[in-house]
Amino acid sequence: MAGPHPDVASARLAVREAVADLPGDSLVLVACSGGPDSLALAAAAAFALPRAGLRAGALVVDHQLQEGSAEVARRAATQCSGLGLSPVEVLTVRVGLAGGMEAAAREARYAAIEQAAARLGASAVLLGHSLDDQAETVLLGLARGSGARSLAGMPARRGILRRPLLGMRRTQLLEVCAAAGLEPWHDPSNTDAEGPRRSALRSLVLPVLAEVLGPGVPEALARSAEQLREDAEVLEELAARLLERARLAAQEGGSPAPPGAERWPWSASVRPSELRLDAATLAAEPPAIRRRALRLAILESGAGAGSVSREHVLALDALVAAWRGQGAAALPDGARARREHGMLILSGPEVGP
Repeated sequence: MAGPHPDVASARLAVREAVADLPGDSLVLVACSGGPDSLALAAAAAFALPRAGLRAGALVVDHQLQEGSAEVARRAATQCSGLGLSPVEVLTVRVGLAGGMEAAAREARYAAIEQAAARLGASAVLLGHSLDDQAETVLLGLARGSGARSLAGMPARRGILRRPLLGMRRTQLLEVCAAAGLEPWHDPSNTDAEGPRRSALRSLVLPVLAEVLGPGVPEALARSAEQLREDAEVLEELAARLLERARLAAQEGGSPAPPGAERWPWSASVRPSELRLDAATLAAEPPAIRRRALRLAILESGAGAGSVSREHVLALDALVAAWRGQGAAALPDGARARREHGMLILSGPEVGP
């Protein structure tokens, strides 16, 4: 008896490996838009998850951004139910304007998915991002001048979210849908050169790269992302440790000061919501680690991750490694930082001096 199509087998194996750590009878949800990638994921999950002793359901998000979106969502939910997934829920969201349409839609989608997963008691949510999506993410990061964190692309796992199909091409996932007799919805904005930047990249830039550099560009970009992620994870861990050391050194009065240097007068009152770090502890580390630690400090001060730029990090770094008596540095979302008596002090707008 012939086995399944090779791409079907690959998708099923990818799903099985992505949930191998979950205990039996856990609920795993597939985020399905009805497009080829997520519908292929739903088909693979419907087969692989029950055989792994897990329950399989689906979430369909209606962003209400296109005419007929409710019908697209209903059809995706019907196909998921037809595959045997249960429960299947349609989540209708309202997309804001902050950060641009793409970012706002992504934020609304993930918030709705995570809330529904918590309500249903799901152990994991599977996302249908493919190798092509990963390659596009890397190119977008390059165009923005992003660092290793962005160039590392999308992680296979972050919190409750998991991406089993990052090793498969979009063409393979179309084969999975065809083998399952599924008719995916093709979002017209995905190939609109005048549409979102990712769509223009997909329809214009990547074909040119393939023509100039030859086939295999998406795979090469995905490999680069994987290697950068390995490096970034190590650096992020070192940065987190450095931040904690600088925090502890500040609590203990700071590292030994040079002769004649004034230390922080710890008898003074301390604002409870300020983050205080020993500048000497930070300055002793290489820039790659120190600046990552400073970015973590900015996030801890209350700034949103999407609002922290390299300029913010460099301004904070100057207070540590290029201290010349300069004034406070402005940080995102109303936070600010200053240096006093060997201490780097970050505060939110409600407690700023």
